[in-house]
Amino acid sequence: MLTLKAAGLLDVETGEIIRPGIIHIDGEHIAGVGGEPRGEVIDLGDQILMPGLMDMEVNLLMGGRGEKPVYSTVQDDPPIRMLRAVGNSRRTLRAGFTTVRNLGLFVKTGGYLLDVALGKAIDAGWVDGPRIVPAGHAITPTGGHLDPTMFAAFAPGVLDLTIEEGIANGVDEVRKAVRYQIKHGAQLIKVCVSGGVMSMTGSAGAQHYSDEELRAIVDEAHRRGMKVASHTHGADAVRHAVAAGIDCIEHGFLIDDDAIDQMVENGTWLVPTTRLADAMDTSHAPPELQAKAAEMFPKARTSVLAAYKAGVKIAVGTDAPAIPHGKNADEIVALVDRGLPPLAVIQAATINAAELIGVDDRGRLAEGLLADIIAVPGDPTEDITVTQDVRFVMKGGKVYVNK
Repeated sequence: MLTLKAAGLLDVETGEIIRPGIIHIDGEHIAGVGGEPRGEVIDLGDQILMPGLMDMEVNLLMGGRGEKPVYSTVQDDPPIRMLRAVGNSRRTLRAGFTTVRNLGLFVKTGGYLLDVALGKAIDAGWVDGPRIVPAGHAITPTGGHLDPTMFAAFAPGVLDLTIEEGIANGVDEVRKAVRYQIKHGAQLIKVCVSGGVMSMTGSAGAQHYSDEELRAIVDEAHRRGMKVASHTHGADAVRHAVAAGIDCIEHGFLIDDDAIDQMVENGTWLVPTTRLADAMDTSHAPPELQAKAAEMFPKARTSVLAAYKAGVKIAVGTDAPAIPHGKNADEIVALVDRGLPPLAVIQAATINAAELIGVDDRGRLAEGLLADIIAVPGDPTEDITVTQDVRFVMKGGKVYVNK
């Protein structure tokens, strides 16, 4: 038996700080909350205990130390990407994020689902990192926003990807692409519904897949009990995604009141990734991309508050490496800066995220749940920036950080 002792612990459902903070750990799970310390005691002094945080939009196989963004698409083979992901995973965990969704590879892999493999390595204890909910390869049409040959405007025939790697056109191909991801371990499906800031092929809000293709993707995933997340910016594209039954909108920078109302009516989630509107450096991008960023980023700073006020279900996601791996809590701070209440944002990174991925074994500090626990130097409902200074990280009863 192990006891964590701190000044207090946060009840993320009520926002109450319970003092003192006493949590008993038995193996990988919380054995009890409150009472007197028992067994070995880790005294965390004046810190406040919280559930491990969750990031619903990362790509651990991209970014991080040593990457050369201009060349990585053609120079980095799968082993290099996996080795870089080791560092990204470690930084993410040490920042207090104990669960993530890895939302869609869009690189040449030969068909291997690298995020599935990374998650297995972490679960086996070979690599330190968060629990991963992997999407495999993002499903995108030829020339769509997540077609990597589009980002660099490659000539025809350069680095063409296969259906197994997510490039799929027409109902038959998108069904095959989804089935391939599921066969090899994906736990949700990521689809590209609209363009993006860095799209070289058209406006950011333009819908990329037809309604028929979107319905086919959703049908394949839902019949297998899996949710579909979609890269979607434009309000009209969001409406079509919601109508097709997509479960979660990623980004949604250009949503309007009508799209928001439809999301509320259908229970569609939003993962807003709003921090990248401040953090993404587009100064070296082509002029047309800089112009798109200048149009979209101001809207990204306001649309999330409108969605929250209307009752859209929100979960925290960073789109790391759009912001650096290990700086995931910057998104939490940014959401508060946008006007969301601190407790609502904390819930978006804990109990809401758990609901989004369909689990009830984490997200709170309660008996029987996984011992995914962090500690911060103060009350995050009063000062959200303490989430950027995580002093203690435990995942599954194992301590990874104790400063």
